[in-house]
Amino acid sequence: MSHYNHILIAIDFSPAADHVLSKALDLARDNEARISLLHVVEYMPPPDYLSDSLVNTDWIVEEKVMLEHARDKMQQLAKAHALENVTLEVEIGTPKHVITQFVEQHQCDLVVLGSHGRHGLSLLLGSTANAVLHAMPCDVLTIKMEN
Repeated sequence: MSHYNHILIAIDFSPAADHVLSKALDLARDNEARISLLHVVEYMPPPDYLSDSLVNTDWIVEEKVMLEHARDKMQQLAKAHALENVTLEVEIGTPKHVITQFVEQHQCDLVVLGSHGRHGLSLLLGSTANAVLHAMPCDVLTIKMEN
């Protein structure tokens, strides 16, 4: 197994996130690796806002509230796991793009994220884990999440 220096843990705040985080933290300790936690808020304004001729700022307020809520949850998660000296990031966008950009900007050499292991229609439509797997310039470890 490779030695990792900087591990990015992609967190989705699902009930299984603690399981993913615990496994990733064990790996980080074994490698004495630096840790970054990243949550990506996927948010698009409602379609009726996009067609308005006047700029409607309600969706900007909603976006700010969503970011604040996610940052609070990230702080709670870090506190619950007694994490110190870790980077905590919350971004808005598409997980594949935000995670790829973070990895490139911060020279991460491993991405850890949970995978629900869905089949059928969900598999055909693509999952976040699958999209990230094929976009990364580094190793990716998916942790099977129990449903």
